[in-house]
Amino acid sequence: MQRPGRASGRRTHRCVSPRLIGANAPVSLGDTSEAGRAPSSARAALAVIALVLTTAATAQPRDDLLSLYAQAQGSDPQYQLAAAQQRLLAGRADAARAPLLPQWSLQAQQQRVAGAALRSSGSTITQTLVDVAALYGWRAAETEASAGDVRRAAAEQALRARVARAYFGLLSAQSQLATAETTEAAYAEQVRQNQVRVDNRLAAPLDVQQARAYLGLAQTATLAAREQLADAVQAMQELTGQPPLPLKPLRADLHPALPQPNDAAAWVAEARDHHPLVRAAAQDVQAASQRQRAARAGHLPTLGLAATTQRAPIGGVPGAAAQTQTVVGVQLTVPLFSGGATLAQQQQAAAQHDANQAQHDTALRAAVREAEAQFQAAQGSVAQVAATQAAAEAAEQALTATRAGLAHGTRGMTDLLIAIQTQAQAQNAHALARHRHVLALVLLRQAAGRLGVDDLAAVNAMLDAD
Repeated sequence: MQRPGRASGRRTHRCVSPRLIGANAPVSLGDTSEAGRAPSSARAALAVIALVLTTAATAQPRDDLLSLYAQAQGSDPQYQLAAAQQRLLAGRADAARAPLLPQWSLQAQQQRVAGAALRSSGSTITQTLVDVAALYGWRAAETEASAGDVRRAAAEQALRARVARAYFGLLSAQSQLATAETTEAAYAEQVRQNQVRVDNRLAAPLDVQQARAYLGLAQTATLAAREQLADAVQAMQELTGQPPLPLKPLRADLHPALPQPNDAAAWVAEARDHHPLVRAAAQDVQAASQRQRAARAGHLPTLGLAATTQRAPIGGVPGAAAQTQTVVGVQLTVPLFSGGATLAQQQQAAAQHDANQAQHDTALRAAVREAEAQFQAAQGSVAQVAATQAAAEAAEQALTATRAGLAHGTRGMTDLLIAIQTQAQAQNAHALARHRHVLALVLLRQAAGRLGVDDLAAVNAMLDAD
């Protein structure tokens, strides 16, 4: 199936992680030999090629948060299940109301008596006047249908949160792979340069072996990052039903912000009052109370109105003239013994009420805990972004100084390898901290029961534009 806005001739390819500009830039080790210096014309040609490739990559269609959410709405099984359950409960409410509405039926009968045909027909209309059990059963079904509506709203919010989690999880996996590949390339280049120096008897073979050891570890990290990226792609495909296009990354000029209001108690109170799962659980308790009343009313009399019209031959004699008789009456039914079913239904309703109350308490406590945890995560992520940014800048400066020290003989090969590793780790930590910050704000809104499409649109505005 062709996706809207995409080329029909899309080919299958390996998922290659785009590198964030400034976040995972390749580490340049430089080449101290004259042979390693490219002429100015060659450097100019490379710059033109890089510009063309960058322009072509920018022109490719990319997915963002809202486009993937739109895809997930139509294909996510969990959301479709919640929608189907909501329709199921609405149908049960309509069925529970039916016994309280008028009932009309027609009858026709044909017999042969002594070789002659005997035909009769009739019509029966009934209307329940008093049936307390059916009335409370209908009210309980209506309350359960209302709880189903709220649970569907909760499923919508959960879908938005899962799409956001998968989106930034995929961005983080791409960032980790980009960092791993950059680090591996840097170590491979260092191995090559050290081998040249050893061949020219300018360095000891130990430097090559040490660089190869770091290279082997970097290759292992790259393989693990590729596995994580493949799993992140599958996590997104699980929601949308199809592989995602390249994603739009966060803008480089994004500044973290504290949640508003910056008060944990306010977010907890919001979760208590508005979280859809808490509200649905409260309605389940109300419905269970109504079913208890319906079960207790099972021993009460019922009163109904009936109107019956019968047309048949006079005296039931075949061939006689037909006559029409209409009977209107009130029917009173008093249950005396039902084999213990009424008592069993009362016990069942009481147990269901206790179970629903326990589920409500569980949902309330979980909502409070989640709101508190996500508020702390949103607050802490601001400090994490600032700390990792400072660490990335310091690591970049340390790597530059270490390279210069190696050229002047004041630093050793181990210092350079450690500086490369530290810079890669710091850059990756900063990218992950940025993703965690934005995701924490989304999950905090969900914990409060307030995650709407406009919140996803606000996050979408934080992404790089095409």
